Amino acid sequence: LKNILSKISSYYEKNLKSSDLPIKYLKSRGIDGKTAKHYALGYAHNSWDDILNNFGGSEEEKKQLLDCGLLIKKDAGGYYDRFRNRIMFPIRNNKGEIVGFGGRIIDDEEPKYLNSPETSLFKKGELLYGLYESKKSIAQQGKAIIVEGYTDVIGLYQNKIGNSLATLGTATTENHIHKVFRITDQIIFCFDGDNAGKNAAWKAIQNLLPDLKDEIQIKIVLYN
Repeated sequence: LKNILSKISSYYEKNLKSSDLPIKYLKSRGIDGKTAKHYALGYAHNSWDDILNNFGGSEEEKKQLLDCGLLIKKDAGGYYDRFRNRIMFPIRNNKGEIVGFGGRIIDDEEPKYLNSPETSLFKKGELLYGLYESKKSIAQQGKAIIVEGYTDVIGLYQNKIGNSLATLGTATTENHIHKVFRITDQIIFCFDGDNAGKNAAWKAIQNLLPDLKDEIQIKIVLYN
């Protein structure tokens, strides 16, 4: 399954390079080509069967794509692509292996963000976006910044702040905290100052309490 996810991530990258609309969107968000390459950003075509047709030639391959979370099974039989018309963010485990994707729609459709479903490889409560790319910088600077989303991580990296991470649309869990504490003993949470941001900060504090020790530093920044 990891091999399939890697191949499809490369396919999404090629799609991005040859598609004007997603490139225009990334530029509008201030994300340049060098940064997009660093995070292996890609694009899922606005198609219901692009991945199905290109990677699901046999029933076994369709089953594997389903197990990866890239296909959805129809009630009446058959399959269709989960990700369509989205900027694709490959999500890696601690070894750098791609285990799933996050997708950001580039028009006004909903949901704005869509993650891979829970699979044998993809566990939202255990994964942090950007941890593999950021762990060297976190170790060097002695602190990690946990922000709300993929584009926050990428925007900070492009502005020379390479020690940031994001949860995958879920509250910060004890598993997340333990992974970060293996690298550093200082975490800075940086969230929006709205109710959702305040709630996320409070949940993070609650999950941190069992692990608090004298040498650990936790800071929270809420911004408007």
